[in-house]
Amino acid sequence: MCWFYYWFPVLSIQCSSMHRQTEPAGSPSFVVVVETSVWRVSNGFHIISRVCKRWKRLVKDQRLWRTVDLTAWKGVTSRILWVLLRQYFGCGLRCLRLRGLLLSARGGTFLSESWLKALSTKCPRLSKLCLLHADLRTLPNCHLLPPSLRVLELRGCELPQGFFCQAKSSSPAFPQDRAVATSSAGGSQQGKDPKVKGQASPLGISIESLVLNNVPSFTDQHLQSLASWERLCRLELRDTFRITANGLRSCAAKDGLSGMEGLSKLKFLELGITARQGYQLQMASLGLGAGWLGLEELSLGGKEVGPGLLCASRLKDLKRLCLWACTLGELQIVRSCRMLRGLRQLQFEDVVFQPRQSPPAEEEERSNEEQQDGEEHSEMDNNDDNKTQDTNDPFPSLRRSLAVMLPSCSLVFTNCSVQINAD
Repeated sequence: MCWFYYWFPVLSIQCSSMHRQTEPAGSPSFVVVVETSVWRVSNGFHIISRVCKRWKRLVKDQRLWRTVDLTAWKGVTSRILWVLLRQYFGCGLRCLRLRGLLLSARGGTFLSESWLKALSTKCPRLSKLCLLHADLRTLPNCHLLPPSLRVLELRGCELPQGFFCQAKSSSPAFPQDRAVATSSAGGSQQGKDPKVKGQASPLGISIESLVLNNVPSFTDQHLQSLASWERLCRLELRDTFRITANGLRSCAAKDGLSGMEGLSKLKFLELGITARQGYQLQMASLGLGAGWLGLEELSLGGKEVGPGLLCASRLKDLKRLCLWACTLGELQIVRSCRMLRGLRQLQFEDVVFQPRQSPPAEEEERSNEEQQDGEEHSEMDNNDDNKTQDTNDPFPSLRRSLAVMLPSCSLVFTNCSVQINAD
């Protein structure tokens, strides 16, 4: 056991104390120690399993492998992924975060088709997959991803053309697809109902939330492919510089000749450009001017706030609006939100507010009025209390203006400030 104390000097003390207390292997303290030791050394899984039979059994307990985050570990290779999948990953895995080799000097294939197929078979309950700096251009389409996914996050990744297409080859890629196809064929021969339970799930895309952050290869073609996703209800597009207003307008949910067209199930949409310089500003949020049926939540950030506010009045079903990482004026906000009668919540995050600018003549009149009001307020103690309440609000005049226009809308300010002019 001396080798274990050499690798884990801190955990060895906790382990000896547990043996004195004779706690069972399933106790909470024992689980916490093993879970900490698993991530203390990157390649120490096999070392921990050699301590004793209880530790070996507990390391492979699926309750410890519900959420796995490997984004901080830059040494993950395809070989290590195979070891994790064969020895540790199982039916308990719910969330998986991986860091690819796109920015690594090592290079090579990171996510292979065979590994993704094995992941789909061995982890049937995986619902969230987050990929950082992954090169997905070696994969033909997204159908190789586990069919149980509900949330897919891509940050700093590269995509091939047609990655999000719904069309699939005639030969199923997964073993469960072949089983479903065989059972459906047998049912049709026997005269049974062709709607076999579970047939639509593996053959279709079940992803409900898609997050794209700094994915330069994401274009209008990829966005139009998402219209075939029947369950997509949340879409976040941050720093996707190749999305244009025409591309967003063509995917908007609208009434067609054969029913609803476009992203008809979408309830939440986020658009934001805050990162790089040198890219031509597309102003994709201008595509919202055509309207979007069923869209209830909209989040605009950075350079997409101005164009998006001009078109926000066309969104008849909008209930929540979030503006972040931008500079806004009071008059701009009031004019844009005047027609949003159905708005229930207006949220500002990391917003710098500009004071209202008025002509010189009006400024002199306003200064005189403020002096007279100041003399009257100095004689009244009740108004002093109202002043102290206004100082706690980052922009009290904006709150009062919106309260008159949108009485049923609540305002939320998070890390906001007011710009003070030097003049």
